[in-house]
Amino acid sequence: MELLKKLAECWAPSGREDRIRTLIASEMEPYVTDVYADSMGNLICRKKGNGKRLMFAAHMDEIGFMITNIDDNGFLRFTNVGGISAHNCVNRGVVFENGTTGVISYEKSVKDLNLDKMYIDIGASDKAEAESKVSVGDMAGYSEGFALMGGRAASKSMDDRVGCYALIRAVQLAESCPNDLYAVFTVQEELGLRGAKTASFNVEPDLGVAIDVSMVGDVPESDHHSLSLGKGPGIKLKDASFIIHPKAREFMLKAAKAAEIPYQLEAAAYGGTDAGAIHLTGGGVPAGTISIPTRYIHSPREVVDIADVENTVKLVKQMIEMGI
Repeated sequence: MELLKKLAECWAPSGREDRIRTLIASEMEPYVTDVYADSMGNLICRKKGNGKRLMFAAHMDEIGFMITNIDDNGFLRFTNVGGISAHNCVNRGVVFENGTTGVISYEKSVKDLNLDKMYIDIGASDKAEAESKVSVGDMAGYSEGFALMGGRAASKSMDDRVGCYALIRAVQLAESCPNDLYAVFTVQEELGLRGAKTASFNVEPDLGVAIDVSMVGDVPESDHHSLSLGKGPGIKLKDASFIIHPKAREFMLKAAKAAEIPYQLEAAAYGGTDAGAIHLTGGGVPAGTISIPTRYIHSPREVVDIADVENTVKLVKQMIEMGI
């Protein structure tokens, strides 16, 4: 789990993915033919093969905060970068790229909590001191680190560093590769699948698979999600961004059975993954999504089951080793 810890704790909000891209590139370079970043910032790792182009996509970015104003007392107003719940960030710690830390709080008179009534306290006594540490436009991310909880793990940014982990390990462990393989680590997914849109136009895959987290229905008073922690990765059949292509479904189910792992089927009413962008590339691309069941998504402490993570590695490895 040391690699997952390094990935999850790496600072990289949407649009500021340099650190995580460097970390992933160092892990991938010994195992692939080419490693390069496109003009959008996606990391594209190609393992040349004689078969069809198979593309996996896991997004590198995390949700965060961008400073919009600094008031006279040194408090920072902010806007969201990706899907931020006001309730999830009350009194939570954040960290800026330069190491400045802060705490998010809110105006006590507010009745309906929203981001417009919240601020970041970085310990500054006035505007001048605050401006010596941060500027309008600077980004922050959650600062909570990685922790084991028995057979489960909690951290900020499991969405989607756990998908990045699964893709890295699968490529490292794969014993054969009949396809022309592209392992793509995308940027700005949290802002609307932006990186996947450009990466898939670059790669022009014959089949694409996103690896991402998805909500579960195994906690008290949860919505009616079909996934549960500990029962294996999900094969997503639908969300708001796509419906799985029959070819992708057949390929993924065949791989799950061949890998002899538990798996779950998922049909989601909302949400989206990089598959939503991949399948619309060019004249269309058969696409699917592997869902890693995750509790408390888009919070500072996202929880995954370690067995689900390792079974996702096995599933992706099996898909790499199979011809499309």
